[in-house]
Amino acid sequence: MFRVIFRALAFFSLAVAVIMAVIDATRSIAASALTFTPLRESWSSVSPETLNQFQMLIQQHTLPMLWDPVLVSVLNMPGWAVFAALAVLFLALGHRRRRPTFA
Repeated sequence: MFRVIFRALAFFSLAVAVIMAVIDATRSIAASALTFTPLRESWSSVSPETLNQFQMLIQQHTLPMLWDPVLVSVLNMPGWAVFAALAVLFLALGHRRRRPTFA
């Protein structure tokens, strides 16, 4: 059951990573220079309210230090890299282990 959920999350994360990579590639071609869009910028352009709510949720219900050094660093990374890493993580969690065969 959990494997199916993790595989679905991996597929969704990979799809988002590819979409964000294509957007960055088109922006790089248009600018004639390599450009990466940070996850914070992409998130705030789509839904700034949820970004602020997420920040308040993390700061109020967890350690406030978790937001500033950790999550701010993640939000400053390129969005496609964050979602590609999530896809790999979810795929590893949803991977079916092979049973050893004894001959």
